[in-house]
Amino acid sequence: MHCGQLPLTLLVLMFISTSETCTLRPHITAVEGEPFYLKYCLSSSEHENEPTTIKWYKSNESHGLVELSSSSSPRITLHDYVLEFWPVELDDSGYYFFQMGNDTHEWRLNVIRRNKHSCFAEKQVISITVEVKRALQIPCGEHSYYKKLVNRTLLYKNCEKIEKNKNPSFRKNAELNDRGYYTCIFFLYHNGKLFNVTNTFNITIVGGYSNIIPVLLGPKLNHIGVELGKDVQLNCSALLNEKDLIYWNIQKENGENPNVHEEKEIRIKTSEGKWHASKTLRIENINEINLNFLYNCTVASEGDIDTKSFILLKKAELDDIPDHVFTRGIIIAILISGAVVCLMIVVVTYRVDLALFCRHFMRRDETLTDGKTYDAFVSYLKECHPENGEEHAFAVEILPRVLEKHFGYKLCIYERDVVPGRAVVDEIHSLIEQSRRLIIVLSKSYMSNEVRYELESGLHEALVERKIKIILIEFTPISDLTFLPQSLKLLKSHRVLKWKADKSLSYNSRFWKNLVYLMPAKTAKPWRDESEVLPMLSQS
Repeated sequence: MHCGQLPLTLLVLMFISTSETCTLRPHITAVEGEPFYLKYCLSSSEHENEPTTIKWYKSNESHGLVELSSSSSPRITLHDYVLEFWPVELDDSGYYFFQMGNDTHEWRLNVIRRNKHSCFAEKQVISITVEVKRALQIPCGEHSYYKKLVNRTLLYKNCEKIEKNKNPSFRKNAELNDRGYYTCIFFLYHNGKLFNVTNTFNITIVGGYSNIIPVLLGPKLNHIGVELGKDVQLNCSALLNEKDLIYWNIQKENGENPNVHEEKEIRIKTSEGKWHASKTLRIENINEINLNFLYNCTVASEGDIDTKSFILLKKAELDDIPDHVFTRGIIIAILISGAVVCLMIVVVTYRVDLALFCRHFMRRDETLTDGKTYDAFVSYLKECHPENGEEHAFAVEILPRVLEKHFGYKLCIYERDVVPGRAVVDEIHSLIEQSRRLIIVLSKSYMSNEVRYELESGLHEALVERKIKIILIEFTPISDLTFLPQSLKLLKSHRVLKWKADKSLSYNSRFWKNLVYLMPAKTAKPWRDESEVLPMLSQS
C-alpha cells in the first residue's frame, strides 16, 4: 500500500467514528429523506459545572431566530445535547444554535436533494484508494449513533445489492474489478416508521507491483576494441526485482587476474517499484591475457537467469581511405546533417502538434489509475466587478466550455463544484489534492485573500509534494510580477500561457493547443460537436 493510503483510510474511519459521537464541523451537508442529528460535545470543564438550561434555536432568512422544541415539528426530537430530524428535509437548511447558559455553539446545515436515479448523493461520497492485492475493507459495520435502532444493514456496489455478502463488514484482497461506489444502507425503526441512513465510498484500485522477469539491458554479446596498456570499464545494467542478484562471472582458466576489479553495485528504484541495477568491471593496464576472453555478467532471481558477455579485441589499424570515397562520404554527411537540421526545426516548431497527434494516435490516457477526480482545479478572482468581468467570464464559462465540452476534460470550478456548507479551506485543499493540474487565471487583481490559500496549497503540492503541475494563464498583460510568491519563479516558462482574445478564440489556436498539451493525456470524448463556435469575449 502507498504510504499515503493507510493514513487516508484511518482518517476516514476516525471521521466516521467521530461524526457519530458528536458534531464537530461547523458546516454540514445532509441528504433529504434521511435521519440526521446535531450533537454538542461537552468539554471536560463543562462537565464540572452545575446543570444549566439548554435551548436550541434555528435561524434562516424567512423566519429569523426561532427556538426549537419537540412540538416545533413532528420530525424534530430534542434530547438535551442532541437535535434529531426524522427525517431531515430541504427546508431544514439554515443556521442552528445550541445554548447552554452563557455558552453558544453554531452550525450551518445545508440539505441537498436526493438523487432519484441513484442510491447515493455524489456530494456525500468518501474516496478511498487501494492497491491491487492489498486489503480492501468497506467500513460498513454497526452505526455507532443509531446502533440500537438498526434493524439490518445491506451493502450495495454501484447501487446493486451484493447478494453473496452476508457480513456487511466487507473485506477482501483488492482486484482491479473491485473499483466502484460502495453504499452501506442502515435500515432502522423510529416510532413505528422505517428509515434508512447511507454511507457511500468511492473505491479506486491502482495497479500492484508484481514481480518481473529480470533482464540485462543491451546486446547479449559485446566486442570491445581496446589498446594494450590502457584501462577499460565494462558496464552491466539490469532491470530486476528487489531481491534479485547481479554479478560478474569470469572464467579464470589462467588463475587470478590482478588487473581485473569488480566495482560496487549501484541500485535505483524506478517509479513502477522495480529496481535498475548496474555493476562495473574495471580492467587496468590491459595485456594479452585479457584479450579474446569472455567476461560474463549475470542477473538471477529464484526461477530466472539472464547473461550477457563481453570480449576484448585489439583495435585494428585503420587503412587509408581513398579520395573519392572520402569526398562521397563528406557529401552524404552534409546532406544527412541538413536533413537532420530541417527535421529538428520542424519538430521544435510543431512539437505541440506532434505530441497531441501521438496522444490521439496511441490513445494514451494518464488518468486511469491515479485515483484523481478532476483533471484541473481552476483558481481565479472570485469577485465579479465590471472591471474584471471578462476575466471572471473566461474562468467560469469559457474554460469549462472548451476544456470540458470540446476536449472532454473535467474541471473543478469553485462557484460550481465547491459544496456549500463545508469548511472552505479544507474543501479547497481536498479538491486541489484530487486534481491533476492547477490552472491559475492570472491578472493584476488576482492576489486577493480568497485565492491566496488556493495558490499556497497548489505551490506546496507542486514544489514539495510533486503531486500536481501548475499552469499559469496570463489573461491580461502583466509587466510586474512582484506581487506573486517567489516560488512561482521555479515553474518552467513554457507553462505560462498568454490569452489573446483576437487570436485565441478558435479551438485550433495556438493557445488551446498549448493548454491541452499541458493538461494530462486523456482519451475522453468531447461533449459536443466540433462545429460549435467558441463565444467571443466582449472587448473593453
